[in-house]
Amino acid sequence: MRDLLQGGIQALELIVSLDPALYEIIWFSLYVSGIALAYSTLVGIPLGALLGLKRFVGRRMIMALLYTGMGFPPVVVGLFVYLMLSRSGPIGVLGWLFTGKAIIVAQTIIAFPLVAGFTMAAVMGVDPRLRQQLMSLGATGWQATVAILTEARVGVVVSIIAGFGSVISEVGAVMLVGGNIDGKTRTLTTAVVLETGKGNFDLAIALGVILLFLSFLINLAMIRMQGKDAAR
Repeated sequence: MRDLLQGGIQALELIVSLDPALYEIIWFSLYVSGIALAYSTLVGIPLGALLGLKRFVGRRMIMALLYTGMGFPPVVVGLFVYLMLSRSGPIGVLGWLFTGKAIIVAQTIIAFPLVAGFTMAAVMGVDPRLRQQLMSLGATGWQATVAILTEARVGVVVSIIAGFGSVISEVGAVMLVGGNIDGKTRTLTTAVVLETGKGNFDLAIALGVILLFLSFLINLAMIRMQGKDAAR
């Protein structure tokens, strides 16, 4: 309890003092996680909507792969990305290993199944008769899909929150492909691991408190947006 209290106090001191190293880590963490979440959302929501609305050959196989991805160990994803981006890997020529781009790739792969899977579940939860009614009223397929996604917006927001939570808190995959390089690829989670290993528990707890606080603020903002949509 004493360590937690000291960590909380140190976290406030670091934030108030505008420590440049700390804010560099915070910015980098939000940067890579934000881009990864954006990519996951751009691909995951349309795929989730497609799986929830359409019946086609291979749909069950894709769903099975999606469910597998939702429970896939992130560190294995990191290993896969590492092997792909290593010098002897098929895309090692890009030179992305131990850079922010490698972290974004790994986090995108981690978040994508969650965004797509929860979106699919939300769309499947909408009354199937709604699409038939919209089509009978002259709506196009695209307009009907947008209307259904709007109806399922709570679940879609949950999918985005789940995706963000999975990447902002990831450690193993980020350390594998990013290398935890000071000033280049260090995130809040990898910094916590590093400081804990060095025995700097106060600083590790402080970084953990900041990470929790940032996650809380972002999730609170998304929930407020969700509440405003539901109130309309």
